[in-house]
Amino acid sequence: MRGVGLLCLLGACLSAGVATEGIPSEEYRSRRAALRKSLQDGVTILVGRTEKERGELRSGFLQEPNFFYLTGWEEPGAILVLEPEQETFFIPRRNPEREKWTGRKAAPEDDGIRDVTGFDRVLATETFESQLPSLVESAGKIYSLTEQPAAVRLQALLPLREFADAAPAIAKLRMIKSERELALIQRSIDATVQAHRAAWRRLAPGLREYQMAGAMSSVFFDQGCQRPAFAFIIGSGPNGAVLHYSKNSRRMDGGELVVMDAGAECAGYAADVTRTLPVGGRFTPRQRELYEVVLGAQKAVIAAIKPGATLSKTAPDGLYKIALDYIGSHGKDQKGESLGKYFTHGIGHHVGLGVHDANDPAEPLAPGMVITVEPGIYIPEESIGIRIEDIVLVTGDGAKVLSAALPKEVTEIEEALAQRK
Repeated sequence: MRGVGLLCLLGACLSAGVATEGIPSEEYRSRRAALRKSLQDGVTILVGRTEKERGELRSGFLQEPNFFYLTGWEEPGAILVLEPEQETFFIPRRNPEREKWTGRKAAPEDDGIRDVTGFDRVLATETFESQLPSLVESAGKIYSLTEQPAAVRLQALLPLREFADAAPAIAKLRMIKSERELALIQRSIDATVQAHRAAWRRLAPGLREYQMAGAMSSVFFDQGCQRPAFAFIIGSGPNGAVLHYSKNSRRMDGGELVVMDAGAECAGYAADVTRTLPVGGRFTPRQRELYEVVLGAQKAVIAAIKPGATLSKTAPDGLYKIALDYIGSHGKDQKGESLGKYFTHGIGHHVGLGVHDANDPAEPLAPGMVITVEPGIYIPEESIGIRIEDIVLVTGDGAKVLSAALPKEVTEIEEALAQRK
């Protein structure tokens, strides 16, 4: 990515395959052109994230995703200005004192900075306020990320200007993935599938939930991924019925199920895959009965995916209703009542730069969109939670399951667990 390009100019390229791949400059440029066209009645100003004086000790620096989508820039303190006929990129001047703590950064005075950034006009962030009046002189309105703290500062600098949110227009662009994006998402999925398999080999009664997370995270890093895409959800027994359980500290026992929901983030793109396994290696008859209901619902939804379908929970013919109707008409709880009430969340979400990626909820599915399909049943009174989640690409006439390499049939899971060492 762009920061890696700078390292190469400085003679310190990372080894191939480790955080060195990304989106070509031309694709970022075309994204910005598309946004300028859709917001041509104004000037768009996006402010990248800044960094603490001594860096982000807990999580490291992570760029705002909309800013990253348009620029590929991974360093702090940058500002993007898109006028109808011109684009300007601001980056901070070199700060030797700060670089002692967080490393050398690109600067506007660097040789070759246009090639490094992908912008023809690169100025110092320190000059942004003095440049601002001329940049917005003929603007009908100012587009920014209005929910970001930086928007407050912009509005203070331009108190008489009309502001509008750029996020919806960017979300429409982000929903359709390019071929390069699909390749990067697939890389994250492949790493995630390997991580799940590593956890399966480790799974045994008496271990702690966090040991499954540990097995997965080591694979993420071995595969050159930067981080987990979200906090691990490893819920065994009663914890499996908690949708976003993240404590991951309980001892797992034989006879229980464990929900393992995890995903890698590689080259900026996320994955999100869930499987539910019997800790002892074999499903009980009741666990198998409920598992088959969830699996049947997922298969019914995947079969119905096509352009024009919707993830909405309120659409009368949406994918959510297909899952709800299937779960509600198959199997019963201990009181003989329908299982539908135990499906307590949506059927899926978009995936990309964010694990819950930017989207327009009103937009139906279209070719090039990447979503999850994740029906579930959560029955606290039985200490059972079951979720099966795959990542799916919407195609011209249906869907392709991108995470299909990870088994999910009962017999496949039991056979895989029987081969554990």
